[in-house]
Amino acid sequence: MSLQLAKGTPHQEVSEKIWTRDFVLIVMSNFFVFLGFQMTLPTIPLFVEKLGGNDQLIGIVVGIFTFSALLLRPYAGRALELKGRRFVFLTGLGIFVLSIGSFGFAKSLLFLFMMRIIQGIGWGFSTTASGTIATDLIPAKRRGEGMGYYGLSGNLALAFGPTLGLALVGVITFTQLFLISSLLGLVALLLSSKIHYKKVEKQTVPLKKWDFYEKSALPPSLLLLFITVTFGGIAAFLPIYSAQKGINGIHWYFLLYAIALMLSRTFAGKIYDQRGHKAVFLPGALLILVSMILLSWLPNSTILYVAAILYGFGFGTVQPALQAWSVKDVAANRRGMANATFFSFFDLGVGIGAILFGQIAHWFGYGAIYSVAALSVLTSILLYLVILRVGRTQNA
Repeated sequence: MSLQLAKGTPHQEVSEKIWTRDFVLIVMSNFFVFLGFQMTLPTIPLFVEKLGGNDQLIGIVVGIFTFSALLLRPYAGRALELKGRRFVFLTGLGIFVLSIGSFGFAKSLLFLFMMRIIQGIGWGFSTTASGTIATDLIPAKRRGEGMGYYGLSGNLALAFGPTLGLALVGVITFTQLFLISSLLGLVALLLSSKIHYKKVEKQTVPLKKWDFYEKSALPPSLLLLFITVTFGGIAAFLPIYSAQKGINGIHWYFLLYAIALMLSRTFAGKIYDQRGHKAVFLPGALLILVSMILLSWLPNSTILYVAAILYGFGFGTVQPALQAWSVKDVAANRRGMANATFFSFFDLGVGIGAILFGQIAHWFGYGAIYSVAALSVLTSILLYLVILRVGRTQNA
């Protein structure tokens, strides 16, 4: 009996291992595609300005990307279960590489607008697939921790991407910048081609004809929507807002935000695995709320940096917990649907934020953006309390 137990222990340890060869590859692939994407995050608004666009057009160009990704994610989730992870992931990466490389040849806002729609299609397919592949590879009992590590790759890209993009745009052309971003996406494509993908499992929970979302993933996804509205305001307008106020060092904002994000990933996932979302959502959301209030005030660079750190810790705590929650109770063959639902709400929040805040900036100024963003976070907190109360009532 003791010998059997002794032999069983190593097998159990292997089955609970996170850092396998394939997990390392998906993490590296995610890093490079996010690095290429993050380099364009603060530079696309500058490029729109160069092409003659105003605040409203900046919001539309930024927002249309997320809306096109949003529309495609349900189909991506369904395709993941019917066509397989490899097909969806590589197709999405290929579209992303071609579209982002084309930005450098845009001579009009109309062409840029069209290519942003195509980029959103590639982004919707690739990131839905990537998150699903990661959840396939991570042991269920360590999913919160594993998704935290997986998220670190995107956070590391965020630490360098915006700063690198802003630095490069000062010394090279926009065409060269976008081609470099495209090349990074190509590296991600090559890495992802080496992954051993799990076969699509039999339909233990059958997919209906118009089945495009996972019901059990709706509560955490809805909470995420009101959180990611804030991201639309930061990505599209914070560089312009800080410049208008004469505050230098916007690249330090993105760097500090990313460092705080990475640090939070090292412990937030473990806390979720041990104590559930109750232990991480409210503290993280409150940090984001304070960050938005500080940005609406923004008297100097010190407050900008404090807001970055608070936002990084808050978002780094909330996002992986909500993603792990969204796949917690779904059948294995519906993880793609759950991830598609989750990221659809992510995109919807960013898109609503970018377009809405473009109008708010035009009417009331940039500071008002972050006051409205704070109200959105408060809405998420109140909604979470309602979800908890409904859950307790149903279990009573």
